[in-house]
Amino acid sequence: MIGVDVGGTFTDVVAIEDGRIKTVKVSTDVRTTERGVLKGAEEIGVEAAEVFNHASTHGLNAVITRRLPKIAFLTTEGHRDILDIGRTWRPVEGLMNPAWRRSYGDANRPLVPRYLRRGIRERLTADGGVLIPLDEEQARAHLAVLRRCGVEGVAICLLNAYVNDHHEERLRQLVHEELGDIPVSISSEVSPLAKEFARASTTVVDVFMRLIYDDYTKRLDAGLRDLKFTGDLNFADCAAQLVRSDVAMEHPFRIVFAGPAAGTVSSAHFGSLIGAKNLLCADVGGTSCDISIVTDGKPFVNTTFELEHDLIVNALSNEISSIGAGGGSLVTINAAGELKVGPGSAGADPGPACYGIGGTQPATTDTCLLMGIIDPDGFAGGRMKLDPELSRRAFEALDTKLSFEQRVSYAFNIGINNIAEGVTNIAIQHGVDPRDYSLVAYGAAGPMLLPAVLDLVHAAEVIVPPHPGLFSALGLVSTDLVYADSRSAYTLLTAEAAESIDKVYRSMEQRLSERLKEKDRGNVTFVRSFDGRLAGQTWETPFIAVPDGEITAEGVEQMVANFHEAYAERSGNKFEALPVQGVTYRVQAVVHADKVEYPALPERPAGERPEPTRTLTIRYLTGEDLPAHEYQRADLRAGDAIDGPAVIREPLSTTFLVPGQTAHVGGHGELRIRKA
Repeated sequence: MIGVDVGGTFTDVVAIEDGRIKTVKVSTDVRTTERGVLKGAEEIGVEAAEVFNHASTHGLNAVITRRLPKIAFLTTEGHRDILDIGRTWRPVEGLMNPAWRRSYGDANRPLVPRYLRRGIRERLTADGGVLIPLDEEQARAHLAVLRRCGVEGVAICLLNAYVNDHHEERLRQLVHEELGDIPVSISSEVSPLAKEFARASTTVVDVFMRLIYDDYTKRLDAGLRDLKFTGDLNFADCAAQLVRSDVAMEHPFRIVFAGPAAGTVSSAHFGSLIGAKNLLCADVGGTSCDISIVTDGKPFVNTTFELEHDLIVNALSNEISSIGAGGGSLVTINAAGELKVGPGSAGADPGPACYGIGGTQPATTDTCLLMGIIDPDGFAGGRMKLDPELSRRAFEALDTKLSFEQRVSYAFNIGINNIAEGVTNIAIQHGVDPRDYSLVAYGAAGPMLLPAVLDLVHAAEVIVPPHPGLFSALGLVSTDLVYADSRSAYTLLTAEAAESIDKVYRSMEQRLSERLKEKDRGNVTFVRSFDGRLAGQTWETPFIAVPDGEITAEGVEQMVANFHEAYAERSGNKFEALPVQGVTYRVQAVVHADKVEYPALPERPAGERPEPTRTLTIRYLTGEDLPAHEYQRADLRAGDAIDGPAVIREPLSTTFLVPGQTAHVGGHGELRIRKA
């Protein structure tokens, strides 16, 4: 098994071979992403692999930076500004700010400019009836204009099309007749769910992902075959569940946010092995810190997620909050003369100043190098030598009256506080007490920064898992192959609705069964759920359990009972006298896969203690220099205890214990860091 996590700075590759974990980290080629993936695949060896599981933030970064192909958007006449209006929700910081504009609006950076959004004369009623027939002549006139504009793809979202897809299907045919064989996504296939804006934005993102990933997938697959790979290429979706690459390309919007989700799944899997079920997960890489939560062993999953504020995608996803705090976060001075860390990042190119490849601004990596935490000769497994003198020059060049010592010290502490604020916000949003949760530190920079966060967030402990620098990639070999489908149909859950609900589930299960390979048919479990609400409500309670087999009157009664239990658990109230309405019906076909196993770490013979390799000097952390022992993680054994300040090195990451902390080595090699 091979897992690959393509980040904005590095590409992480892990392989499980004969129970052993092999790891490789290479720089991400931001211009031709598959080159870095293939380089890592060649280095780790793919000839004998049965599966190659892939996750990437390539599509996400394209949306965020607006490096997007030109597409058109077709919708019902009078509604072309739906992509500008959104849901009209404002963030807290924009509530009292008259100058605030949503990031994807026409006054800012629209995904589809207004001149490429066209209203088509037609109208369907809420029950699927035709109120205004599709005006094909008018549609062809709009398509002629779009042809002259040179659009590369088209997204189609007509009102109420999730009930009746006839107009969208015909409009797609007209697009191909007028514009040729270009990618076209229709909302009734991509996201046949109620609520027009979310359906529209999801369909637009789907077209972008088709244009971004289609050729990429073909080049990646061809490159792997050239390396003698003969297994299955799978992509991870936004909940880090795997799907075959050919199926993923049918609706690629589901893979837009795959990379960060894999770390959450990896944390949940490893936490189950060591008895830690409540986790605050922090993936600190080169560009960002992705924070998520696992409660009682399960990641928190949403039915939608936001790429940007109010920019909705209808995909099951692990809830993740990202902040600009990573190893590449730039240290700058703002107009008020204040020192700031992030959200801007040096990335892989030009990178922090110490890389010596063109970067002139200091970053968090430069900070930790000058403090003595990072070994300039052992960075990235010894593949890259860092230059502390370049870091010093970058800090000295900052336009501030602060002393050099203050610049470095403040840069470290501000970066730490940025991460602490993000973790605290996630805990507050979910109403959990951080003291009941362990903080999982992974990503190349996570173990270096998270122990210093422990006192600020008051978590129970910090857990540094094995291979933290590639831990998200390990999540790709810690999950199952999952095919999913969903349908919206507003239905009061009564005995009379049993037959129609049964047809919905059976049709979805039949469709998913047809996608399965023959070898998987005997190893699949169908999981049903629905999103429901009390009659008259606007918002749904998601993931209500649905009984297996034929849906009868008794089955509907069980669905209603399950809804009231779930509603009471989420809201603290139960209204059993009110009728329940089903809104969205969901099915997952889960093909159970082998998962990574972490070998047990042997204990050290009685009376022996871990020996440090040398003593370092940690600077700028306090008012004076601090001596700190350095250890190699490979030399540690289960039961070892290390007191801070200390540095624990491994090929692709560094763990830094601040004074007053002790790291205990667990049975699978994990470091559990607590106050001494």
